[in-house]
Amino acid sequence: MYKLVLCLRYLRTRWIALASIISVTLGVATMIVVNSVMAGFTHEMRDRIHGILSDVVFEARSLDGAPDAEKHMELIRAQAGDLIDGMSPTAQVPAMLGFTVSGQRVNRQVMLIGIDPESYGKISDFGRYLQHPANRGQLNFDLREGGYDTADPQAEDPAKAAPRPMMETAGWEHRRRKAFWTQREAELAARVAKSEVGSDQKLEVGSGKSEATEATATSTESAIPNPQSAVSADPFAQAEATSGDAGKTFDPSTEQHPGLVLGMALGSFRDATGEDRFLVLPGDDVEVTYPMSTTPPKPGNAFFTVVDFYESKMSEYDSSFVFVPLEVLQDKRGMIDPSTGVANFNSIQIRCKPGVDPNVVRDRLQEVFDPRAYVVSTWMDKQGALLAAVQMETAVLNVLLFMIIAVAGFGILAIFYMIVVEKTRDIGILKSLGASASGVMGIFLGYGLTLGIVGAGAGMIGGLVFVAYINEIADVLAWVTGTPVFDPAVYYFAKIPTIVHPQTVAWIVAGAMAIAVLASVLPARRAAALHPVEALRWE
Repeated sequence: MYKLVLCLRYLRTRWIALASIISVTLGVATMIVVNSVMAGFTHEMRDRIHGILSDVVFEARSLDGAPDAEKHMELIRAQAGDLIDGMSPTAQVPAMLGFTVSGQRVNRQVMLIGIDPESYGKISDFGRYLQHPANRGQLNFDLREGGYDTADPQAEDPAKAAPRPMMETAGWEHRRRKAFWTQREAELAARVAKSEVGSDQKLEVGSGKSEATEATATSTESAIPNPQSAVSADPFAQAEATSGDAGKTFDPSTEQHPGLVLGMALGSFRDATGEDRFLVLPGDDVEVTYPMSTTPPKPGNAFFTVVDFYESKMSEYDSSFVFVPLEVLQDKRGMIDPSTGVANFNSIQIRCKPGVDPNVVRDRLQEVFDPRAYVVSTWMDKQGALLAAVQMETAVLNVLLFMIIAVAGFGILAIFYMIVVEKTRDIGILKSLGASASGVMGIFLGYGLTLGIVGAGAGMIGGLVFVAYINEIADVLAWVTGTPVFDPAVYYFAKIPTIVHPQTVAWIVAGAMAIAVLASVLPARRAAALHPVEALRWE
């Protein structure tokens, strides 16, 4: 009983111990906050990576792909059908996306992916990243009349979501408006060119003209817009001039090209006010240039109509992925054998049944398919380097932050040595009254344990409270400093993601308490080794 009384007495009267408690508290709270935020980021990243990649990916090594997706899927079912929930073939190829903004040509390198809209949404979370509610239910590559989201649909608080007012007219309304103004501009350019030609003819009929007058007329002609050059610069006009059946004029106000889903970062940017600004909208036409499936490869190009945006919040995907109908891509690239009608594919996305380990499916398929022609991997295999880097970063942060608690442990060690020296006479009196060496040692070990419990407990409570209100705290700091602590334009998250794992909190608290106890072992042993006569000799 006397050990507990002395521990509590020292804890109340030794204010220097408060420094050790604060060190332990800050160390524990910091580790809890950092691990919770890192766990949140990791979960969001894994969720978005898995959202575009199925559980298992079966790929052909050749860029031209392999023939007959149905035959391959039958072989996959025969080998691992009892573990598979669904499959969807895809075709993908590097390509160049082009569109016109304010009279300037914008070209972007992209990954062109052909998907089956009926099955692709069932083997991945692709649908929930689209911007039209109907497409999130079932993707349709036909342009919608309207109804696109005017705010980020993934934001938990719509009031704080990035506004997208330009999406209010997206769809057929935007396409009809653009087609109207494109036609008016072409008519105006043709009228001006015609009137200029008429004036040139009048000058020729006249009594002759000087070389200066002729040069002026020539420069004037070059400055006047040419209807044919306008056709080549504008996808709407160019499509009208080059598309459609023989004898049929393509009308962009009532017709569309094959649909295309564009990565959000390819067609938009976020300005300084946090508003999403769009370079193209659903209803605009874009041109895609791609290598044909020939030997040697030759460039091919086609027009597509943007029907929706894809936003996974992963910049690697949002800035490079473009989705089109699988059959359209196979046809335009020449991936269909004209003699047999069998089309090539590049990969088959496989979704496993709930609870099935994707590694088991991968291993089964690797047993039967030639590794020289095919690659079978799980979604974690394809992003293993990125996930490993995040885990390594988390581990390094934990080591660095745990050193804060270790510093607190050295503080406890120094404080306890001071107490032993200062309380030598008291220790001698206790021993002369019958206290055993283990009892004296227990006093200091109990004192260290008490410091660890108080510090770790306060740090746990403080850390959990901080995590619970971390976004509100970030808003306050942003208001005070005038600089956003967590800028959505950088991270593409509406808020700071956090996940608290109870086992992580437990080992952090236990580790802090263990350090406090270990730091008190040496002083406790020194106090226990004191002889009562030697301790009281100079008293």
